[in-house]
Amino acid sequence: MMRQEHGITVAVYPGSFDPVTHGHLDIIHRAAKVFDKLIVAVLNNTSKNPLFTLEERMELIRKVTKDLPNVEVDGFRDLMVNYMKARNVRLIVRGLRAVSDFEYELQMASTNHKLNPDVETFFMTSKPQFSYLSSSIVKEIAKFHGPVEDLVPAEVEEALKKKFPRL
Repeated sequence: MMRQEHGITVAVYPGSFDPVTHGHLDIIHRAAKVFDKLIVAVLNNTSKNPLFTLEERMELIRKVTKDLPNVEVDGFRDLMVNYMKARNVRLIVRGLRAVSDFEYELQMASTNHKLNPDVETFFMTSKPQFSYLSSSIVKEIAKFHGPVEDLVPAEVEEALKKKFPRL
């Protein structure tokens, strides 16, 4: 059942977004057309050592989605199902780049559903031109001052240059 908030369908697109890439933005733009409201929920994953702070990641996403009035950016530091319950939302959007993503994403969707049977996960496949793209790849290229302009928005490219200045 799709969660309706005052007659609108709301979904959450969770992730680390460290940093947000054109692949993430593709999913955000497409999901924003499907759902009345899309919450991009930025995870503060304590098991990872992010390049950007939670606040920096949220601000970058806000900048690159400013043209999407039905997109909200939020952060969370909890289990996904707890966040969903707190926001009173039942729909999760996840992107799949390749078959290799499917096993992990299926496991996560099944776990979330086990923890809260009202939570449903919708998978969106990435466009082929983004099937190889990950935040990890972007950071590795940027670290060695390689070109990232085709991988991330200009605002993210500038933020990466500040994180990895030429010495």
